[in-house]
Amino acid sequence: MLTKDEIRIRDPFILTAQDSKNYYLYGTTDENVWEGQAVGFDAYKSRDLVNWEGPFSVFRPEPNFWANQHYWAPEVYFYHDRYYMFASFKGEGRCRGTQILVSNHPLGPFSPLTEHPITPSNWECLDGTLFIDHNQDPWIIYCREWLQVQDGEIWAQRLTHDFVSIVGEPCFLFKASNANWVVPVRGETEYITDGPFLYQDQKGRLQMLWSSRSRKGYAVGIAVSKSGDICGPWVQEKKPLLDEDGGHAMLFRTFDDELKLAIHSPNRSPIERPVFLSVLEQGGKLVVEK
Repeated sequence: MLTKDEIRIRDPFILTAQDSKNYYLYGTTDENVWEGQAVGFDAYKSRDLVNWEGPFSVFRPEPNFWANQHYWAPEVYFYHDRYYMFASFKGEGRCRGTQILVSNHPLGPFSPLTEHPITPSNWECLDGTLFIDHNQDPWIIYCREWLQVQDGEIWAQRLTHDFVSIVGEPCFLFKASNANWVVPVRGETEYITDGPFLYQDQKGRLQMLWSSRSRKGYAVGIAVSKSGDICGPWVQEKKPLLDEDGGHAMLFRTFDDELKLAIHSPNRSPIERPVFLSVLEQGGKLVVEK
C-alpha cells in the first residue's frame, strides 16, 4: 500500500466505480514527462483516498503506435458499459492531439479506439475531456495549445456516440486572455490554457474549471456558460478558484457524496503529488474549504 504522498503524478483524475466501491487514480506518470521516449500510463486504486494499491500498468503502446513523446493527462470515463480514456500524445513530425482509448476494465489494458487522434490533425491540442449534454450527446472539450496560437484557446467538438468520429465543426469557447487573472507564460502575449473540466452545479449552471498562469503561479480558474450550453457564451470569474501553485483540476464526488477537487501540487518535477481538497457550493459558486 502507498499513501498519496508517495505517488508522483501530474494531472490527477479520479474515477469513482460504484460497482466495486473503488476509486481509480490516473494521471501523467512517466518519469520524464517533458522529453525522451514516453513509456505509458500507470494507475492506482483505493477504497478511502488515503491508502492506494499500485502502480498498475494500464496503457503501453504497441510498436506501431503513432506517438512516442509526451503521454499526458489521461481521463477515464464509464460510458455504455465500457471504459474510455481521453489522453494527450505527441509524435515526431505530428501535432500533439487527444486520442481516445478503450477497455473493458478500469485498470485496462487500454487500446486505441482509432488509429489517430480525435482532435484536428493540423492543430496542436491537448487535455481533451468528455462532456455529455442535455440531449445525451457526447462532446470533447480540449485546448488548442499556446505554442501554436500564442493566446491558448479552448474548443468543443461533438462526437458520435461510439467516440470514433466527430460531428460538424468545432466550436470556439474562449481564449486564455479573456480571464483578467491570467498573466503571460512568456513574453507579453503568450498565455496558456490547459486542463478543462466541465461541472453542472446545483442550480443547473454549466461551469468549466481550467488552468493557466496567475501572478502566484499555476492556477485554476472558472468560466460559466451564460446559455447553459457547451458553446456558451462563456464568462470568466474575476478571481481564480486556486492560485497557489496547483492546477489541472477536476471534480468528483466521494462515496459519501462529498465534493472533492483533485489537483497536482506543487507544480515542480519530480515532487508533484495528488492533492484532494473539499469543495462547497455557496450561492452557485465553488469554494475550496481551507
